[in-house]
Amino acid sequence: MLDVCLLGTGGMMPLPGRWLTSLMLRLNGSSLLIDCGEGTQIAIKEKGWSFHPIDIICFTHYHGDHISGLPGLLLSMGNADRTEPITIIGPKGLERVVNALRIIAPELPFEIKFIELNSAKEHFEINGYVIDAFRVNHNVTCYGYTISIPRAGKFLVEKAEMNDVPKQVWSRLQKGEIVQFEGKTYTQDMVLGPERRGIKLTYCTDTRPVQAIIDFSKNADLLICEGMYGEREKQSKAREYKHMTFYEAAQIAKEAKVKELWLTHFSPSLVRPDLYLKPTQEIFPHTKLGKDKKSIVLEFDKEE
Repeated sequence: MLDVCLLGTGGMMPLPGRWLTSLMLRLNGSSLLIDCGEGTQIAIKEKGWSFHPIDIICFTHYHGDHISGLPGLLLSMGNADRTEPITIIGPKGLERVVNALRIIAPELPFEIKFIELNSAKEHFEINGYVIDAFRVNHNVTCYGYTISIPRAGKFLVEKAEMNDVPKQVWSRLQKGEIVQFEGKTYTQDMVLGPERRGIKLTYCTDTRPVQAIIDFSKNADLLICEGMYGEREKQSKAREYKHMTFYEAAQIAKEAKVKELWLTHFSPSLVRPDLYLKPTQEIFPHTKLGKDKKSIVLEFDKEE
């Protein structure tokens, strides 16, 4: 299962009760953070989660409302006695931007590994997370992220027996190991059925609608997408500043056939996003408003 917490939902500037943009995921003792706006540390503490297991930080882009919380977070992680390396992923210029922010956090007890995004789409597998980064359309280079948790096929006794796999190695093969036993090599495809549907989450902010969002969020369990503006009369402003309205995000969710849509990255002028929820749900009924610390546990489909 995948624990999901939308730590902050604000765009541009923090407001009382609305920290800046950030999302945190937890899987098997490892945490992944997407964006780190101002207030991220506080939101993590309010949620009751920990900085220490954050192994991966992904940045969509380098506007201040998405990255300004990083130096303080790194210092807090160091103060929590973390010594294991962390991986930071982001668009071109990543190392330069992070090192500039680290002027106030120059000494850390852990290594930072940088993965800089240069292509329109890139793929990584780290700590059980399958990460797909895809370029979107903002006024600076910006990426969305799809996080997938794959699920292996069911263990099939009859298949294991047909392939003469010794019972002594069954459990190790189920864990994905390649096993050498009594002079022979055994792999999990000798005992497992077809791969089953896993868990899929897509996160994107600060963009105009683009086909890549639909493609990468296809059939996702959850799409977390910016809804900078709820007012229809701000459509031209959304186009000018390369953001999205509630209704554009809902149309993407509809076309991608996701299970659920959470709106986030609200304009500071959008004091009552709830006023615009009903017309948005007319486009995509499974739309919900994001709010700070909104959480869900995404689980694998139950077996028939």
